[in-house]
Amino acid sequence: MTDQRPGMSARLRKFIGTVLMVVLVVCWSLGAMALAQGRVTTLPGFWQFVAYALLGIGWIVPAAWLIRWMQKHDRKPDSL
Repeated sequence: MTDQRPGMSARLRKFIGTVLMVVLVVCWSLGAMALAQGRVTTLPGFWQFVAYALLGIGWIVPAAWLIRWMQKHDRKPDSL
């Protein structure tokens, strides 16, 4: 049995992805600031560097997955 449902359009997927990207960046930055002000300041210097580096670039992995999902092509219906 084949799937007859049309997939989500690229336009809708990009709109949803854009909204999710903004939410991701805002939430990540607020969470990183909260961690940096609280727990990271009590760590030794090397571990502070590691923590700041991870907090600074850690959002790239979920953002890359989201961008990859947004760039998927529309599903074309199978022709008989």
